[in-house]
Amino acid sequence: MAKKILLVDDDRFILQLICRALGAKGFSCRTAKSVHEALGLLYDEIPDIVLSDYSMPEIDGFEFRKVLLRDKRYKNIPFVFYTSFADEDTMQKGLEMQAVDYIDKNTPVHLVVSKLNNILDTIRKQHEKSLFEIGAAAEALNLRSVPLAAPTIEGFKLQFLYQTYNHYPGGDFIDFIKTDENTVFVILGDVMGKKWGAWFFSFNFLSYIRSAIRLCVFDGISSPASILNKINRIVCLDPVLGDVLSTLSLMMIDQSASKVYYAGAGDLPVIHFSKADGNIACVQSAGLLLGIMENGLYQEDVLEMHTGDQLIAITDGMIDFMTETGKTSDYTLFVRKLERILGQSDTYKEIKDQMFSATEDESVVDDRSIVIIEKI
Repeated sequence: MAKKILLVDDDRFILQLICRALGAKGFSCRTAKSVHEALGLLYDEIPDIVLSDYSMPEIDGFEFRKVLLRDKRYKNIPFVFYTSFADEDTMQKGLEMQAVDYIDKNTPVHLVVSKLNNILDTIRKQHEKSLFEIGAAAEALNLRSVPLAAPTIEGFKLQFLYQTYNHYPGGDFIDFIKTDENTVFVILGDVMGKKWGAWFFSFNFLSYIRSAIRLCVFDGISSPASILNKINRIVCLDPVLGDVLSTLSLMMIDQSASKVYYAGAGDLPVIHFSKADGNIACVQSAGLLLGIMENGLYQEDVLEMHTGDQLIAITDGMIDFMTETGKTSDYTLFVRKLERILGQSDTYKEIKDQMFSATEDESVVDDRSIVIIEKI
């Protein structure tokens, strides 16, 4: 994937010269002749790095940097000053504003390109190191928002796929709880938010959900809708999670009756494929997101499962994708893609090959998960 850079300078010649050199080295360049124009471009797309002149009419580079630092969307974008003002006081002022470097305009263009590449490579390595350290800490504490494997249950095949976004963990969580030889609860949820914040909260939600299921089953309650109501009431009373919203698809597989009991909280419709007639039904839950209000209006659907029937549950990352005009969501398009796959001898492999391949990575805009339940 090309490294994205925003160049800001009131000198059109400088913009063309630097942009041409960066483009030859694989950069994707966007240029702005003023701070106002640059802010408009930032609103449309976040670059990997900003290279900005200091001396510009109306708003100079320092004021531009102050604007970015005040905005949480932009304050962490690596920022480099590129200017002919190379005196020590000016450089110090720029570096005190958390600029990662200060490049003199007298620097040969090929060295400017090398510097920018080195800056991004250093940031990438630091990022990878942080990801590794946090991942190692999570492993040591046995913190997982996705299981290593699905359990086995006679008469059913359980499979799942999960993909992070740009190697960041996110808010998706999956779990399977086998309460006896005939019963497995399937959990699929998505904490609202991005990256680390959503990931950390996912463990809180999973803890409540796991505890609620086991306590309810111990008390003779197995209805997903009833369990959802209890989970939601607890979340609403929690001072930490009360302001954090999450979707949840909760399904109970009853092996002895060949049925799946389903209730949802603000989730996407589950997809029920009938092998006998090839019919695909989208089962929409009426429940609200966890944490919105104490009465979540949770109801239950009972789905008969015959040999070859399949049930698909997804998070919204499966229907989100990037186009030339930006991020879009299309559940109907996703279902149409599944029509060619459902009912095949190895649906799981087809979904993995077609929707989780390396060629699909560039269109991914969020972490995404899919759970497949098949009657065999």
